[in-house]
Amino acid sequence: MPIQQPSNQIKLTNVSLVRMRKGKRRFELACYQNKVQDWRSGVETDLDEVLQIPNVFLNVSKGQVAPNEDLKASFGTTDTDKIILEILKKGELQVGEKERHAKLQQQHATVIDLVASKCVNPSTKRPYPTTIIEKALAELGINITANKSPKAQALDAIKQLVAKQIIPIARARMRIRVLGNAKEAKKYRDTVVALIEEIEDENWSQEWDCVGFIEPGKYREIGDLLRNESKGRANLEVLDMAVIQEGEEAM
Repeated sequence: MPIQQPSNQIKLTNVSLVRMRKGKRRFELACYQNKVQDWRSGVETDLDEVLQIPNVFLNVSKGQVAPNEDLKASFGTTDTDKIILEILKKGELQVGEKERHAKLQQQHATVIDLVASKCVNPSTKRPYPTTIIEKALAELGINITANKSPKAQALDAIKQLVAKQIIPIARARMRIRVLGNAKEAKKYRDTVVALIEEIEDENWSQEWDCVGFIEPGKYREIGDLLRNESKGRANLEVLDMAVIQEGEEAM
């Protein structure tokens, strides 16, 4: 004889929890994975896409819904809609193991890509493949975490790589020249300069002539900007690849 499941039992799958302690009680919401952050950032506005069930729970895994007396005692109201909004705004998002692992993998890849894009072999002035960067970081015992920004971790990794020289490595910059009609260049000059780390020389005559240093990753962005703003009449030229030793400049 088959086992009959209780008719009021709801099975939740792919659930993310938002927890909040209010007074003497802890309350939980059952949400869809990745939707809470979308809602908090304003990307998602439909609560039906965020909540698996529009209820406030004491324990989601047990299906224990918070009774009205607990809601009243803790929140001063039994209005579920208001309470849900408060928990979504102020509660702590509990990330599942698979989600946490996926985030860490993404963080790891991002840090490796950042380090590879900002460094070169000082002899060849060419970047290393990400596989070599990853191996060098492993030899240094650098652990990438999900709790710190990729940029901050990449900066720390670069400092250690340059200091220890597990492989010959240095920070990279590209020396470029931008040439454009002076009258037209006044419209886009500030936008271009914002992408340049350091201006070496800048002259105005019939043409705007600007020489400066950029991160290699900015080259395509500047090129696209010039093509759009100058309608293809401005020129972008690579003059040289330069390297920066430790301590000369921060990221």
